[in-house]
Amino acid sequence: MSSEELQETNTEERFEFKKEESAALRSDKGLTEEVVRLISEDKDEPDWMLERRLRALEHWQEMPMPTDWPAQPDLSELDVEEIVPYIRPDVDKREGADSWDDLPEDIQDTFEKLGIPEAERKALSGVGAQYESEVVYQNMQEQWEEKGVVFCNMDEAVREHEDLVKEHFMTSCVPPSDNKFAALHGAVWSGGSFVYVPEDVTVEMPVQAYFRMNSEGMGQFEHTLIIAEEGSEVHYIEGCSAPKYGTHNLHSGGVEVFVGEDAHVQYSTVQNWSKNTFNLNTKRAIVEKGGRMEWVSGSMGSKATMLYPSSILKGRGASANHISIAFAGEGQDIDTGAKVYHNAPRTNSTIESKSISKDGGRTNYRGLVHISEGAEDSSTSVECDALMFDNESTSDTMPYMEIDESTVDVAHEATVGKIGDEDVFYLQSRGLDDDDAKQMIVSGFIEPITEELPIEYAVELNRLIELEMEGSLG
Repeated sequence: MSSEELQETNTEERFEFKKEESAALRSDKGLTEEVVRLISEDKDEPDWMLERRLRALEHWQEMPMPTDWPAQPDLSELDVEEIVPYIRPDVDKREGADSWDDLPEDIQDTFEKLGIPEAERKALSGVGAQYESEVVYQNMQEQWEEKGVVFCNMDEAVREHEDLVKEHFMTSCVPPSDNKFAALHGAVWSGGSFVYVPEDVTVEMPVQAYFRMNSEGMGQFEHTLIIAEEGSEVHYIEGCSAPKYGTHNLHSGGVEVFVGEDAHVQYSTVQNWSKNTFNLNTKRAIVEKGGRMEWVSGSMGSKATMLYPSSILKGRGASANHISIAFAGEGQDIDTGAKVYHNAPRTNSTIESKSISKDGGRTNYRGLVHISEGAEDSSTSVECDALMFDNESTSDTMPYMEIDESTVDVAHEATVGKIGDEDVFYLQSRGLDDDDAKQMIVSGFIEPITEELPIEYAVELNRLIELEMEGSLG
């Protein structure tokens, strides 16, 4: 598909299409030891990884479902025993095709419609594409490989970079004991990205991964592991989507980011799940002295989302910025936020959350800022803004702050409001109709988020929100 054809492609069609399932291997439903062993055996994993999977399974079996959080999304309709956790697509090369032309035509068509590898040909250092449970295509520009940058899928990383993966994979950052769905992820994870940036190397163009669920009733559990050594810099972009089916799907990804001294990592994601998808992720970064972590996320679609990227500021002068937007329409409960732990002096963080709800949808900011004793001269600022379209929609803000140090600066601000009739009237007096006026107001509301994204993603996010406002997606 040419860039001209892609620009003319209807955004709704790009995300709502679906393909007939073509699988080389499909596990049984549910989460059992037999399924976990099947996944590990099919991937020919080392014994230590199987052992970690089985330990995670034990945590999953022992831990209760989260049901006692104030005003949390309803997870009663999620039955993990009815989810297929592993579907290996029918491709010739297990580790991912080096050439786009080597992929089956239906998979090529899927990602071409989503703009992959169009984005690769424009402004990316590397591209990975996951279909169902495995990465089917991975490519890294040679100029970065020559500098020691690694961008590959996680299955390849387990084999080719075993020591790094063994040291970092679900050990100190996101252990399976962290929460019920981190345990689920640790047991049945499959696919995902591995990024390694050597000391003092700046990857000047973003790397991107795209995750697509195509089959009905499946779960996708990709794992992303990013290691940025001292003085390095990288921007990782993630896109996610799934078509709508009659039964529920589950997405429970895991992200671990290690930011070395004076390193800088930006992690941007635009998620457009269908309204039958439960989106339950665990994402966390550990930031060393002088390091900087930025999270930029847009979340829409899905029946229920619980997503709270967290940053542990471990070294003096470390910083974290969390920027997010959530959109909830009819029948949707989007529960998002951020967590930051200030564990060293002179650390600072900012959290900026924007949420939009309409047609009875619910959005919620749920956040935690913890400043430890001894983290003197640290600062944090939290800003939560919610916009509602009607009296049926709801928006809540649930900030929680634990401050154990006196010499710190702490600020919190929250606003909740409806689109004002006078604002709409003013824009209508300037020649806009009602829908265009509301769209302009929303675009201005989310501008602080979109300006942090590459232009192609900012345009896509605005278009997706426009379609959500029209009720055209999912």
